Amino acid sequence: MEKSTYVHNAAAAETLAEYYDAPPMAYVHSYGCQQNVNDGEKLEGVLQDVGFGICDSVEQADLILFNTCAVREHAEQRVFGNVGALKKLKEQNPRLIIGVCGCMAQQKQVVDKLRQSYPYVDLVFGVDGIDRLPAMLAERLRRGRRYLEEPAQRNAVVEDIPIRRDSGFRAWLPIMYGCDNFCTYCIVPYVRGRERSREPAAVLAEFRQLVAAGYKEITLLGQNVNSYGKGLADPIDFADLLALLCQTPGDYKVRFMTSHPKDASRKLIDTIAANDHLCKHIHLPVQSGSDRVLQAMNRHYTAKQYLDLIDYAKQTIPGVTFSSDIIVGFPGETEEEFEETLDLVRRVGYMQLFTFIYSKRTGTKAAELPDPYTHADKTARMERLLRTQDEIAFPAVAALAGRTERVLVEACGRTPGTLNGRLDNNLVVEFPGGESLIGQWADVELTGSRAALLLGRKV
Repeated sequence: MEKSTYVHNAAAAETLAEYYDAPPMAYVHSYGCQQNVNDGEKLEGVLQDVGFGICDSVEQADLILFNTCAVREHAEQRVFGNVGALKKLKEQNPRLIIGVCGCMAQQKQVVDKLRQSYPYVDLVFGVDGIDRLPAMLAERLRRGRRYLEEPAQRNAVVEDIPIRRDSGFRAWLPIMYGCDNFCTYCIVPYVRGRERSREPAAVLAEFRQLVAAGYKEITLLGQNVNSYGKGLADPIDFADLLALLCQTPGDYKVRFMTSHPKDASRKLIDTIAANDHLCKHIHLPVQSGSDRVLQAMNRHYTAKQYLDLIDYAKQTIPGVTFSSDIIVGFPGETEEEFEETLDLVRRVGYMQLFTFIYSKRTGTKAAELPDPYTHADKTARMERLLRTQDEIAFPAVAALAGRTERVLVEACGRTPGTLNGRLDNNLVVEFPGGESLIGQWADVELTGSRAALLLGRKV
């Protein structure tokens, strides 16, 4: 595994300064998961490091960069549609540079399509090219030719990449990259590469910087955070890392995602219970309640093993809540197997569910499986799943009324004159308040609910 530290590219900065008459502006749009959002923050940081300003519209930009997601086909089609809409801008401003990077650019068929059908796209590179972006831009400007990298997995961990964080009170902190699980429906291991963990000292140093800078909520990121530590010289696992980080003094909370059930341990549950800095909410994607489907997905656990871990967490962590991901309509999933998923949802009592109808991804094993059910069948099942979840979650949310909770105020609410605050258990409360509270802690009495949204008033 390559390990290196970002170095300011003075030569690239000089080339850019010579090309532009005034400081250039960059527009970066990230699609997909929290890891992509964090990558987008780093892209903006690297661009600022070599002289770019950051703008919020394509019309103002000298550089437009789409940081893409490849998890579902719909996400890819959105990107191609948005790239297509830039053709007129390029015709009006031939000096405009258009780039596509991230997970989509790790697929050869996507790079070939951009090369052949989108000749006005100047720059294409994959997920491991953030630190090399200044050099790529300089190369594009010097030679006057498109710079389209063929997909390659660099297997790198690059520290100290400049970052322009979107928030001043919530931060993303990657602890590892890549995935070794190869779930049969998922393209991520093919585009993000194999698992590689950051050194604990590097994670701890960045974590301490965030706490010192006043960040109040820090979310640890990884395709499978429970695999953290594999391949490092000194023995350490994810629970050890959490305990280490929580020794940092300060007023903050820690969340993490995503946690794979096959690697989630009782040691992890015990660590969450023992540390007040760790939110008492666990996102634990189950995907299906059917053992046959789980095996076909290559998930490496059974419904019973999953439920045993849930039960242990409920016994060990007072008031713990859970959220999960579920795929509806995996190829070959029968009505009986879908009912097993509904039974598991009722048994766990999730506060939140993130649900998806199966999306075929070329290159994965599931894409080759026979699938006798129609999209209409799957849509009907999805509606039943959502109804079941509402029947569970709405009363559970309403039952919290009367409690007073400390919340992190995140944004203005939908109702004029209100704010949204997030509880430790990941639920959101809407309450009257002014914008000056955004980014601060507030004590809120929970007075009621509207569907899955809590209502309250500031104490």
